[in-house]
Order: sequence, then structure tokens, then C-alpha cells
Amino acid sequence: MAGVSDTTRSALVSTMLTPRFYTTDFEEMDKINVEPVRAEWDVLIAQMKSDPNRGHFKRNEQWDDIDIDALPDDLREEFIDFLVSSLTSEFSGCVLYKEMKRRGKNQEICELFGYMSRDESRHAGFINDALKEFGIGVNMGFLAKAKKYTFFKPKFIYYATYLSEKIGYARYITIFRHLEKHPEQRFHPIFKWFREWCNDEFSHGEAFSLIIRSDKRLMEGMNKYWIKFFLLAVFATMYVRDHMRPAFHKGLGVDIDDYDMKVFRLTSEISRQCFPLVLDLDNPALHEGFRRMERINRKIMAANEKGGLGGKIAKGFWSAAAAVNFVRMYVIPTKSNAIPATSRLQPVW
Repeated sequence: MAGVSDTTRSALVSTMLTPRFYTTDFEEMDKINVEPVRAEWDVLIAQMKSDPNRGHFKRNEQWDDIDIDALPDDLREEFIDFLVSSLTSEFSGCVLYKEMKRRGKNQEICELFGYMSRDESRHAGFINDALKEFGIGVNMGFLAKAKKYTFFKPKFIYYATYLSEKIGYARYITIFRHLEKHPEQRFHPIFKWFREWCNDEFSHGEAFSLIIRSDKRLMEGMNKYWIKFFLLAVFATMYVRDHMRPAFHKGLGVDIDDYDMKVFRLTSEISRQCFPLVLDLDNPALHEGFRRMERINRKIMAANEKGGLGGKIAKGFWSAAAAVNFVRMYVIPTKSNAIPATSRLQPVW
């Protein structure tokens, strides 16, 4: 670890708010049968095989030279944190999909994961090139070996990854559209690449939508409670994490609360393609739950900084408070959704 960069160390950290690396039961995933969604599946695979973004993730004349040290200290720190977090998330997908392809025996599923691993590798590499420009690149080979892996059952992988890809799309396209209208607030050229980038995220989400729809049991019974859990967990995590980057969002010229709600509403609208329920984003109690979770997180961060026995006790107390708050948010009624006959959507937002 002595020769590892600070950004690599940051990417190695595993908390409730940082992107994780996952592993799963690959033999169980081999049992996926796409016949119930065959027509839509073949169209999506053909699109991925054509590789529409093959030449996109390369610097060209639109890449402006940026002096990272010229940015205000708080903006520079939070922007680097955003890049490292985004890289870790993209590389996590790359590693998982590559392992699925390597260990799987279901040829159709292996083909899909091969395409998605290719895309995520490009995304992570492109972000790392931006970091390397400032001399703070992440050692991704070391990261793949040293990062802690979390085991998820296949169905949890489907729910979590589907939401990760779709909310990633919603985040990137919302930023891209905002900066289209306000180019003077584009403080780094990487934002110019967000449209095609998020379209890859969208396609990956479409694939997991079809995997979920291929087995009706994944959308019924007790699995509805898991869907609600992952919706709430993903939204709450994004809300808290975004509020840890006030300078970053101020630099972009966006209000964090307004931005987060736009992303939540877009993600909810998209998720109707395969989820039988959506969160009630108009319920004031849910909004207050997000705000309360953010305040609790600040208390946990303060306890970590305090350290010692007192810090540990405080961290335990506020971690329990976070769990209680999550339960309070979980019992807020959701809105039911009639799943449409076909799944495929187009990234028109």
C-alpha cells in the first residue's frame, strides 16, 4: 500500500455510501431463460453488438486544457471525489460483467456481459485518463485485486444493477442537458461526453429490465418488498452522497435538492418498465426522511472524525438512528404500477 496513490486508496474504501465490488452465484445466473422476451432481447443484443459508441471515448478538439489547481479548493476536492466514485462504480460493473462472462456457460448471457464489460471498461478508462492528466490516476489493476467484494444473490444483482444503470443515466443526462443550456458552468470537458456515455448506461439497464421480465417471479410476491428496499436504498444513498458535495453542485450551477428530485422522478418513470411499484415522491414524509438521513450522516461523519471511545459510541448511536429512519421511510406507502406489455424504452430525455 506504500506506493498506492491517494485516489486509489479512496477507491478502495468500502462504506454504505461508496460504490462496491460484487460477486454472485454464477451457476444460478446460467439458468436465465430469455425466451419470454426473445423479440426485444435480439434487438437489444444487435444494438450492443453494433457498438455505436466505439469511437466516442477518445479525446478530440473538444477536450479543453484544464488547470486543476486553478479550481477553488473545495470544488477541486469534491470534483476529484466525484471522478473517483464514478470510476469505481464503472469499474465495478466492468469487473462483475467480465467475471460473469468468464465463468458463465449460458452463451446468450455471456455475450451480453461481454458487451457491457467492454462499455464499462471504456467509461472507467476514460475517467482515469482525466485523473492521470492531473497526475492522480487510479491503479485499476491493484483496485480489482485489493477491493473488498460483496456477495449478492443473482436477483439482488438484477435489482441493484438495474437501478444503478438507470439512475446513472438519469444523473448524467440531467447534468448534460443543464450544461447544454449553461455551457459557461462546464468547468471540465468530461461533461461534454455525458450524452453517449449515459446512453450506454441506459442500454445496460434495458438488458437487466429484460432479465427481470424474463422471470415473472422477480416482479411478484415477496420480491416486491425487495424492489421497494432497493429503490429506497439507492435513492437515499444518492441523496446523502450528493449533499456531501455542495461545492461540486454549486460549480455546476444546480440546486442539489431540485437536481436529486429530477433524477428520482426520471428514474421512477423509467423503472415502471419492470417494477410493479414506485416510491411516492410527492409524499412530504419521504422528503423529510431523505433530509433526516443526510443530517444523521453528518453526525456519523463527525463521530468518525472525533475517534476514540466517545466517537465509537456516537457512531453506533447515529448508525442505529439511520437504520430506524430507513425503516420509517420504508413503511411509507408506495404507488402500484401496471407493468407494460413491452419493456424497451428509448433514451429520449
